[in-house]
Amino acid sequence: MLAWDLPPHQLTGVSAHVEGLSRALARASHEVVVLGRADGDVDDAAIMPGVRVLRASVDLPWLPDDDVVLNTVSANHHFVRLLAELGDWRPDVVHAHDWNVAWAADALSTVTRAPLVATIHATERGRHGGHVPQGAPAAINSVEWWLAWQARAVVCCSRFMMREVLDGFDLDAERVHLIPHGVDTDAWRPLHPESTRDPLVLAWGRVQYEKGFQVLAQAMARLRGRVPGVSCVIAGRGSYLAELQSQLDLEGVGDIVQLPGFVPDDELRSLSHRAGCVVIPSLYEPFGIVALEAMAADAPLVAARTGGLAEILEGTDAGLLFAPGDAVRLAETIEGLLTDRRLADQLRANAQRLLAAHYSWDAIADTTSTLYERVISGR
Repeated sequence: MLAWDLPPHQLTGVSAHVEGLSRALARASHEVVVLGRADGDVDDAAIMPGVRVLRASVDLPWLPDDDVVLNTVSANHHFVRLLAELGDWRPDVVHAHDWNVAWAADALSTVTRAPLVATIHATERGRHGGHVPQGAPAAINSVEWWLAWQARAVVCCSRFMMREVLDGFDLDAERVHLIPHGVDTDAWRPLHPESTRDPLVLAWGRVQYEKGFQVLAQAMARLRGRVPGVSCVIAGRGSYLAELQSQLDLEGVGDIVQLPGFVPDDELRSLSHRAGCVVIPSLYEPFGIVALEAMAADAPLVAARTGGLAEILEGTDAGLLFAPGDAVRLAETIEGLLTDRRLADQLRANAQRLLAAHYSWDAIADTTSTLYERVISGR
């Protein structure tokens, strides 16, 4: 399995997905090797027990920092070199997660004669509202297209993403498979569930425009005079962080909204255990693993009715939905949830039932291994 980001620094949902899936496959007695980028001194045996993790140092300071595609291609060269550390061991299947590892995955699949499976977690076209700007986005879109066609099977984590991949890359429907994300409920479950929660609004993820945190900033401006003691934490890093800080200043909520940047898992889980609600204000969200994590943390959930978020929550009464970009409705929804304890408790109970029924990693690993067997046998 190859992934650009690996834990503990989970900058994207892909990192959490690879961790959960690889650990569950290992529990089911599969041999799993994960290739990713080096990121400091990490105890991989503790993070992913039973999984062999190989990390490549990909820093090449003589490359221009602003050329994302060039740096990614160079990093893939280092991923391929990790094959030498495997000795005589060879995989039965190579599984790539997103475009960032496409070149290395294709090369390893060819060298080892193992079929290639690709999970496409999001597309560049989707990130840009249905069109592909020139420059790096156009190059990334081309790599995504190539990866989808090189793979023997393509996995998507939501029906929304299946439609995006089928329409965007002209694939035959039988090559595209729906296998959702999962969540480690034991890791997120609070040890001592609080009977009451703070009037804290919590959000986290990559700080990019499409994540909609600017909509949450607008909603907080409306809430500060309506919910006593209300505050907000938006955790994460990304290219939109400076603009988001400007938005907070413009809305006059810089004193009640914190932007702490990257927050370690244990701190993030502690915040989610005392938050009055978790908000996912995305404008574009192929799946929304944060929704599963928030529900696993037993936090009342508010999410935008878009993409995979709508698929997870629509008709379940496990969270409240609002129209993407509608800050007025978001503020009203948050206010109702923070002030109505009975509603919050009902959502939390429904969320636990939803997770148990559909989003355990062991069940998802079983479905994935069945797909591997079909691909290996040529069916």
